[in-house]
Parts: sequence; structure tokens; C-alpha cells
Amino acid sequence: MADPAECTIKVMCRFRPLNSSEVVRGDKYIPKFQGEETVVIGGKPYMFDRVFSSNTTQEQVYNACAQKIVKDVLEGYNGTIFAYGQTSSGKTHTMEGNLHDTDQMGIIPRIVQDIFNYIYSMDENLEFHIKVSYFEIYLDKIRDLLDVSKTNLSVHEDKNRVPYVKGCTERFVCSPDEVMDTIDEGKSNRHVAVTNMNEHSSRSHSIFLINVKQENTQTEQKLSGKLYLVDLAGSEKVSKTGAEGAVLDEAKNINKSLSSLGNVISALAEGTAYIPYRDSKMTRILQDSLGGNCRTTIVICCSPSSYNEAETKSTLMFGQRAKTIKNTVTVNVELTAEQWKQKYEREKEKNKTLRNTITWLENELNRWRNGENVPVEEQFDKEKANAEVLALDNIINEKPASTPNVPGVRLTDVEKDKCEAELAKLYKQLDDKDEEINQQSQLAEKLKQQMLDQEELLASSRRDHENLQAELNRLQAENEASKEEVKEVLQALEELAVNYDQKSQEVEDKTKEFEAISEELSQKSSILSSLDSELQKLKEMSNHQKKRVTEMMSSLLKDLAEIGIAVGSNDIKQHEGGSGLIDEEFTVARLYISKMKSEVKSMVKRCKQLEGTQSESNKKMDENEKELATCQLRISQHEAKIKSLTEQVQNVEQKKRQLEESVDSLNEDLVKLRAQEKVHAMEKENEIQSANEVKEAVEKQIHSHREAHQKQISSLRDELDNKAKLITELQDLNQKIMLEQETLRVEHEKLKSTDQEKSRKLHELTVMQDRREQARQDLKGLEETVAKELQTLHNLRKLFVQDLATRVKKSAEMDSDDTGGSAAQKQKISFLENNLEQLTKVHKQLVRDNADLRCELPKLEKRLRATAERVKALESALKDAKENAARDRKRYQQEVDRIKEAVRAKNMARRGHSAQIAKPIRPGQQPMASPTHPNINRSGGSFYQNSQTVSIRGGSSSKPEKN
Repeated sequence: MADPAECTIKVMCRFRPLNSSEVVRGDKYIPKFQGEETVVIGGKPYMFDRVFSSNTTQEQVYNACAQKIVKDVLEGYNGTIFAYGQTSSGKTHTMEGNLHDTDQMGIIPRIVQDIFNYIYSMDENLEFHIKVSYFEIYLDKIRDLLDVSKTNLSVHEDKNRVPYVKGCTERFVCSPDEVMDTIDEGKSNRHVAVTNMNEHSSRSHSIFLINVKQENTQTEQKLSGKLYLVDLAGSEKVSKTGAEGAVLDEAKNINKSLSSLGNVISALAEGTAYIPYRDSKMTRILQDSLGGNCRTTIVICCSPSSYNEAETKSTLMFGQRAKTIKNTVTVNVELTAEQWKQKYEREKEKNKTLRNTITWLENELNRWRNGENVPVEEQFDKEKANAEVLALDNIINEKPASTPNVPGVRLTDVEKDKCEAELAKLYKQLDDKDEEINQQSQLAEKLKQQMLDQEELLASSRRDHENLQAELNRLQAENEASKEEVKEVLQALEELAVNYDQKSQEVEDKTKEFEAISEELSQKSSILSSLDSELQKLKEMSNHQKKRVTEMMSSLLKDLAEIGIAVGSNDIKQHEGGSGLIDEEFTVARLYISKMKSEVKSMVKRCKQLEGTQSESNKKMDENEKELATCQLRISQHEAKIKSLTEQVQNVEQKKRQLEESVDSLNEDLVKLRAQEKVHAMEKENEIQSANEVKEAVEKQIHSHREAHQKQISSLRDELDNKAKLITELQDLNQKIMLEQETLRVEHEKLKSTDQEKSRKLHELTVMQDRREQARQDLKGLEETVAKELQTLHNLRKLFVQDLATRVKKSAEMDSDDTGGSAAQKQKISFLENNLEQLTKVHKQLVRDNADLRCELPKLEKRLRATAERVKALESALKDAKENAARDRKRYQQEVDRIKEAVRAKNMARRGHSAQIAKPIRPGQQPMASPTHPNINRSGGSFYQNSQTVSIRGGSSSKPEKN
């Protein structure tokens, strides 16, 4: 680096005009300007390097603030321009303005234009590399505006302890348009919000970094300069801006970082030992700009309104403190090997001189310590030694091997010869090292040049490969799309066929079940009709029995009356025989009634079961109809898709055939034209024979072309025939599907008719059920009346038996000798015992019949449950089949995607990720085209280039040169 020099920070003050809200509010315009360097606020003057009034144009501000910094940056210095002030004071307008308006554009777009204009006018031996970065500090986090995925970058230091943002995106640029495109991209990602004081308030500090590196191709001298263009967010009073929620949090962080900046400025102005650069990320990034190696210009933007007088005074005080800060600036130069050698020689000679001075002083000190008096002429003369050191610095380039002459040092001839021999030996070693360094540097340059050539060759080959690959991918994509469409159609047809087979199988199963149910229903209806007839018979029998009972009761009452009149006569025997017959008839009637009850109950249960099965069958029929409708809709959709695909295939084939015919005709015309040209040229040279040979060769070539085209046409026709066959097969398959659909429709109509028939039968059954309910109610009433009559009969019988027993006792007492009565009673008792045995037999038979019926009822219920379970099993099997098909389809799609990813990865591996070569552009003319510049990541102080970089050369050459 060059020798350091001190310079102060330049501070410019700019006042904006009153805005519309301030005019409406009636605010006063408070600043008073005294010349170009002083402004008076509230009676107090504030002096700066330059003060801009409200009517100053953007161009005037740029010429005063930033124009000189462009030249400094291109000469190897670092530069910084940043705007400071409260919110809505015009900072963003000063730094950016209207980016694409020549009159209203701010400092950043003007400085970009000036940088390239300077470069185009500089020496042609200079070569420039320019790269830009754009990031913001939002909520005290560094966010890359060129790559929004980088949201929390960190600040590191390079080998020279200069802070930089690690991992930020850096783009190489070669024209002002590319820089403006980068600025537009970053500005679209910046955080802004609406407040009470500004409709477009910046909610973050934005930093636009321009890094310029230049190299002189003749002297190999390298310079580098960085330019920081900073647009700070404004300080806010929440009471004025009305910030709430997230905007309030942003205001807090903005005020905190600006407070840290104020602390740094105050510490630098006061000259304290500790500078709090690390209090915020913004001051950490601007550490080199504030008190470091940088030419810094601060533009303080102020509001002229009396409403903001306190904030304006605070901003002016900040500017006055910043004006006292001094930076130490040096040129960022990379020395060449020759310059390092000269510097080494100079330092080496200085070192020798200082060593001799040290030895002389040690000898003099020892003499003084030993008590000797050293004369004045033998004492060390400091002024003379310094003068000799300065003279040595002046003549070191002319006499690099001269030995310094230190005053008071006397050397003998032997020591001089020894020193000269040692000096010559050291110089020889130094020359050997220098030669080795030169060889290594030349080898490194050659390797670097070869690497750049190879990178450029790789870049061109990669571009060609990418173009070819893109065309191939497009064709493959079209082919794959057509194949996928055909596969989808075939797959859909297969699915339809499978679904149709499943549905037909289900319909067959349902028809079988319906037939079984209808048969069972017919059996039940026959049983029901037989039961109905039996019920009618039972009603007739009950009526008849009722009449008989009434008659018997009347006769019994008469007999009882007669018995009461004539007790003990022979008629008693006859009446007792008649009562036994009545008991027998009553027991038989009771048994028939109980049997009828059981049968009626069993019939009611069966009717309910049949109604349940009928409702389930109706639901299943509705579901089958819905599924059939969906199948028909899918078939119609796939038919339309097949038609559109066939039409597209025919159109493509026609276009292909037309293009082939046009290509063949053009090739023939081209061959004929070439032949004519050759013939004319040979005729001019009077070589008719060679022309005939050329004609023959041309005819042979035409013939070979024709044969090749005929083969190509035949292969294409074969391919067309194959596709036509495929189309006919698809049409046949479609017709089959249509026929199957018709059969399904017919079967559906049949099922509908059977369903209607069964519904009619069900209606009849319900009517019959109503009748049965009526009969059951009648039978219940009859049972109640019969039970009442039987109870009365039983009571009468008890009375009759009691009366009979009393009279028998009386008759036995009266006629103890009469034995005929006892024989008659024995006969009556035996008769009653016989009747009781018959009744018990009939009762047992009825119980057995009831048990048999109860045994048959679980069997029927079990059969019905089995049919329901079978239906459920079929439905679950259908659902499992659909899930398996969906799973297989998903697995197939995943396999296809995996194969595609593998092929894509293989292709990417073939391409590689090698860096592309820089294309320097010489000034004197504007660059013709701007290539795209992908990102370049910076990590750990070094640059990893993964894109096409561009360097710019000074001068007026007309053609670009390759590195």
C-alpha cells in the first residue's frame, strides 16, 4: 500500500421543500441560508462543507457530494456515501430518487453511470472487474436483497481485519444496465411501510456495495477500491408516525441502530480509546468508513418544517460532530514482484545501517561505563546518521549493493573483504530466490492463462450443450407427453374394463341373491296364504264353536235348573256326561287358539324380516345405478379424449409429411443449383469432360438422396400403419365397451322391472299384513270373550260339583243301600280320565309343533344373516381391490419419478459445474450485449466463482480480448 494520509469526513446538509401535509397544517419554513456553507436554525448557525437549499437539483447534489469519490475509487481508494436524517426527510430521494428518470435520479444511479464513463475513458492497458452486492439491515438482521433466502448473515473480518458480510450475494457486472437491473431487483425486496409522516417509509438500512478491481496488463500493478452507498432508515417519534404492531417493532430497532451510530460518531469525535463499533451490525459494517481507511461523505437530510424543529436540530448536531472525525486513507495496491524486491532491498539496507548504529552505540556505552572519556569527534552523531539513512533511501535504486558508511566505524581491509564476500554471497542467494520466484510466477501466470482458456472453451461447449440439451429435452418432453397421454388412455380403458367386470360380477351376484330372495318370498307368500286360509277356517270354527258354546250354556243352565229341581234322579248321570263333553270341547278350542297365536306371531316376524331384506335390496339397486351412471360418464369422457388424440396424431403426421416433402424438394433444388454452379465454372475453364463427371456424380448423389428419402418415407409409412392399427384396435375396444354398456343398460332395465314387480308384491304383502293385523285383533277379542265364558263356566262347574257333592252325600245318607249310583260315578270318572289323557296327548303334540317351528326360525334368520354378510364381504373386497389399484398406480408413479430424477441427476453430473471465463470489454465503445450473471458467494474472505464474470478494460480498443 501507499503511504497513509489523513482526511476529514465531508458533511453535506440538504433541506427538502415543505410537503403537502405540512402546508395544509400551516407549518413555517424555518431554515435561513448564509452562503453555501452555513444554515441558521433558531438563531444558531451551523456550518458544513456544503448546504443545499430546497430548490437544489439532484444533479447539483451529485456533483458536489459524489462526483470526486468516483475518481478516488477508480484510483484505489475506498469510499462511502450515506444519508442520515429523520423519517420523511428525503434520504431515499437523495440516494436513489427515480432510478430511470434522467432528471430525478439520485446519487446511486448517477454514480453507476459515472464509474463506467470513467472506465471507458481510461488507459487501454487497464482491465477492470466490477462486482456489486445489495443487502439490508432489518430488525438488526442482515438480509440479502438479491437472494431472499439469506435472512440472517453474519459480519466477519478478512486477513487485513476489514469487516465484510459473509455469504452475501455478489454479481459481476459489465454495463450500467446490469447494475440498474440488480438495483431494481434488490429494491423490490426491500421492506417499506406506510406511516403518518411518509407513504413509502424505509423500514431498514440498505447498503449497496460496488467493488472495483483493476490491473495494468503491462506493469501488472493491481488496485482495488470499494464504494459503500448507504440509505439509512430515518429516526422516528412514535407519537408523530403513529407506528403500531410490527411497524412499531421496526421503529424500535431503527432508533436503536441509529443510536449506536450516534455513539460511534461521538466516541470518534471525542477521541476516546474505545469505539463501540460492535453495538450494532450497521456500525460494524461501516467500521472502515468511520475512522478507518475510507473517504466518507455524509449527507444529512433535514425537514424545513417548524413541526420537526427539534429533530432537525438533532440532525444538524450529528453532522457537526461527524465533521470532526478524521479517516486515514491509503491506496489499496497489490505490489508486483519487482516492487516487493525493491522494498526488500531498501528495508534490508536500512536494517544494516541500524545494526551498525546499534553496535557503535554499544561500544560507546561500554567505554563510558568503563570510565573512559569519549572525545566529541568519536561520539555518535544522530543528525549525520539520519541524513545518511535518507541519502541511502534516495540512492538505493541506483546502487542497490552499496555498503552504508556509518560515521565513526572504521573497518580493516580483511573485514571489508570478508563483508564484501558475505554480501556478494547473500546477493547471489537473493538473485537465485528472485529467479525462482519469477519462474514460479511465470508458471502460475501460464497455468492461469491455460485455465482461463479452458474455462472459456468449457463455457462455450456448455452453452452449445445446453442448447442442444434443451432442444432434446423439448422433443423428449413432447414425445413423453404423447406417450403419457396414450398410456393414460389405455390405463383408463383397462380400469374401465376391470370396473366393468367387477360391476357385472356384482350384478350377477345381486341377481342371484334377488332370485333366492324372490323364491323365498314366494314360499313365504304361499305359507302366508295357507295360514290365511287356516285363519279363515279357525274364524268359522270359532264362530261355530261360539254358537255351540252359547247353545251348550243355555242347555247347561236348563239342566242345572232341572238338576236343582230333581236332585238324585237318574237324569243327573246324563247331565254329568254332557258336562264332560263340554269340557273336552273347551280344551280343544283352547289348544287351537294357542296354536293360532304362535303361528300368527311367527308370520308377523317373517313379514318384518322380508320387509328389511326388501329395503336393503332397494338401497343396493340405487347404488348400482349410481355406479353405472359414473361408468357411463367415464366412458364418454375417454371416448372424447381418444377422438381428440387421434385427430392430433393425424394432424402431426400430415404436418410431418408436408415438412419432409418440402425438405426433399429443397434438398433436390440445392443439389441441382450446386451442380449448375460447378458446371458453369467448368464450362468457363473449358473442362467439359470433368463437368460431365460432375453431372454423373451429382446424379448419383441425387439418386442416393432419393433412395435414403424413400427408405425414410417407407419407415414413416410403416410407423403410420402401426399407429393406424393401434387406432383401429382402440376403436374396436371402444365398440366393445359400447356393446357392454348396452348390455348393462338392458340388464339394468330388467332389474328395474323386477324391482317394480317386487315392490308390487311387497305392497300386496303389506295389504295382507294389514288384514292379518285386523284378524289378530279380532282373534284377541274372541280370546277375551272365550276366556270370560270359560271362567264363568269354570265357576258354574265348581258350583255344580259342590252342589252335586252335597246332594250325593245327602242321597248317600238317604239311600245307603242303593249301589247303582256309585257304579255310574265310577264310570263317569273313568270317562273323564280318558278325556284327560287325550287332552294331554294333544297338548304334547302342539308343544312339539311349536318347538319345530321355533327351530326352523333360527335357521331362516341364519340364512338371512349369511346373505347380508356375503354382501358386505363382496363390498369390502371391491373396496380393497380399488385401494390396491390406487396403491399400485401410486407406486408406479413413484417409480417413474425416481427414474426421471436419476436420469436428470446423471445428465447434471455429465454437465459439471465448472466456472466460466471472464470476457473483458475494452472501453471506447459500449458493451454490445450483457450476459446473465448468476450469483457468486463470498465465504471466509475469498471468492468462489460459479458464474460468468466480466472484466472491463480501459482505452479505446474496438474488439474484446479474452483472458
